[in-house]
Amino acid sequence: MTDLELKRITEGILPADAAAVSAAEMRQASLAKPPRSLGRLEDISVRLAGVTGNVRNKMDKRLVAVFSADNGVALDGVAVTPQSVTKKQSVNMMRRKTGMSVLAECYGDDVRVYDVGINADADYPGIINRKVRFGTASILTGPAMTRGEALAAIEAGFDAAKSVKAEGYDVIGIGEMGIGNTTTSAAVLSVLTGAAPAAVTGRGSGLSDEALAHKREVVARAVELNAPDPKDPVGVIASVGGLDIAAMTGAFLGAAYYRLPAVVDGLISITAALAATRLTPAVRDYLFLSHVSEEPGYLIAKNELGLDPMLTLDMRLGEGSGCPLAFQIMRGACAVMNCMAAFGEAEIDDGYLKKLENVKDFNYKK
Repeated sequence: MTDLELKRITEGILPADAAAVSAAEMRQASLAKPPRSLGRLEDISVRLAGVTGNVRNKMDKRLVAVFSADNGVALDGVAVTPQSVTKKQSVNMMRRKTGMSVLAECYGDDVRVYDVGINADADYPGIINRKVRFGTASILTGPAMTRGEALAAIEAGFDAAKSVKAEGYDVIGIGEMGIGNTTTSAAVLSVLTGAAPAAVTGRGSGLSDEALAHKREVVARAVELNAPDPKDPVGVIASVGGLDIAAMTGAFLGAAYYRLPAVVDGLISITAALAATRLTPAVRDYLFLSHVSEEPGYLIAKNELGLDPMLTLDMRLGEGSGCPLAFQIMRGACAVMNCMAAFGEAEIDDGYLKKLENVKDFNYKK
């Protein structure tokens, strides 16, 4: 992928279908229930209409796409987990033995793992080889990768979303596997949002106070050394990000381009989602946040997007683990829109609703 090809993609991403949104709001208003009594479920169903152009939608075929890559900065004392775990857990996802993949198995969701930069050969059934390079360089010594490599990873993610749509999936969840990627995500977030490195850098998989202080220093030094331009998201990812973040950014772009709902997981996933919206703001209309991550940078990214997560479960595993849970909530939202009776069908006189005409709090969240 070239910058010109990326530009053509971003220019081809359209905002939510306003007519479908309006029709979905009317349908919700006609259902036999007090206005807004199903709260966020109503919001989700209305937003899904904007994505697909259809008032009634389904969540029957669901997939979590995981992008795996190693980060050179993991060897600079910012992670307690050895780098070899990236490959091992990528394999374990296909064996349905990780947190995310167990949840996916429980709910009947499919899982697909893409190797975009594991620092080892990862030849295992089900792992799709889109390797750009064997891990990135340390962001403490210079750029993580070249711009061309970042664009290649973005292309891999975009192609993944294209395939998922072509295969008839109703929704895609976007996750990752990559030791050290809370550090690269913090660096990318710091640049894109202007937040101080310390404000977006958390404990990851469980750092001590001393190790956390070191991690914050690493992020600050990397941002200062590479000095990426916040107006150039691709350059930011190439300088201080990772191949996983680049591929996830491409997947969010692909989902929006092909009008496919995309579920955001935790810190790394929302960092990529934010990068995608910085490339073209219309991507926001296709994003559905699954859960509140315990990482401090997550809340900053969430506020930048202006979207609210569905769940607060004190989760911080990553992998896409919030996606299977969010899929089920989205299924419920579709069931309400599709199957509830309207007032007329339920033989209920809705005249009493006129008393609520002046209530201001019944607007749908876009």
